[in-house]
Amino acid sequence: MNARFFVGQIVEHNKAGYRGVIFGVDQVFSLSEEWYEQVARSRPPKDRPWYHVLVDGADHSTYVAERHIGTSELLTQVSHPALGTYFVRFDGTRYYGNETVH
Repeated sequence: MNARFFVGQIVEHNKAGYRGVIFGVDQVFSLSEEWYEQVARSRPPKDRPWYHVLVDGADHSTYVAERHIGTSELLTQVSHPALGTYFVRFDGTRYYGNETVH
């Protein structure tokens, strides 16, 4: 199953409205069953990609099912304290990763 979005891409949550930058992609759901039961209330499919997203203007990250995000129309830089941990450059449309972080 191929992910529609990529690390460094700026995305927007379809329902919650926040935007952020993807810093990790899981081809299938990889958190605990307990997390899924408590947080994933709409029960998105576990066998599709899920994304780790640094939330713009916040200090936390989220874990989001593919069906809940889309490409952001606004491509300005994201403001997040952990940005430098994962990315070294922004070209005006996307972020490029720090290759030493895995």
